[in-house]
Amino acid sequence: MGFTLMGISGLRFCLHLPMLQLFLLFMSFSLAVEALHAFIEDESEHKHYLIVSAVTNLLVNLIGVWFFRNYARINLTYRKAEDMNYHSVFLHVLADSIRSAGLILASWLLSLGVQNAEVLCLGLVSVTVFMLVMPLFKAAGGILLQMAPPSIPSSALSKCLRQISALEDVSEVSQARFWELVPGHVVGSLSIQVKKGTDDRSVLQYVHGLYHELGIQDLTVQTDDV
Repeated sequence: MGFTLMGISGLRFCLHLPMLQLFLLFMSFSLAVEALHAFIEDESEHKHYLIVSAVTNLLVNLIGVWFFRNYARINLTYRKAEDMNYHSVFLHVLADSIRSAGLILASWLLSLGVQNAEVLCLGLVSVTVFMLVMPLFKAAGGILLQMAPPSIPSSALSKCLRQISALEDVSEVSQARFWELVPGHVVGSLSIQVKKGTDDRSVLQYVHGLYHELGIQDLTVQTDDV
């Protein structure tokens, strides 16, 4: 039942968070395409009526940035799933604010007679949004691909395996895998072969305590007699 509940939590994470990230990446690429289109078509004449909308949108988004200011760091340490969700919302609002600021800057530069100002500003905004999203995208990708948890050094995991292998009643340790189910929640599984006739309860208690101290909240251990 424990793993069923964790699976539901992980599924919610898989469904909601990547959608925000994909939207941010889509915004970045759409801005790049828009800048390329403006360069090819030589659209040097900016629509000034959009400036009022851009200024209004920027002011509203700045209010949103202020509300989520606690998640303003780009490389934020995610201690729980909510941290990553709120960070995604913050980056979304920030990216939209940067886009509005880019439109305002492009209009000002065009009024000064700067050629291809819109192309330059949209391209700069596209690169900025892409760089803002990539750390979050990599962190979420590591979770969805069930990569090794970055919060626990691989040397510490190897040390635990050596300690278990050194037990008198243990013959072999294999299939050890550890990953983050959701941010801040590390799970794992491994298989242990114990000597025939051994009471594996003491071994299991030792293994669970060992990994719990390391920061692994849920561990599945399969034992076999040899």
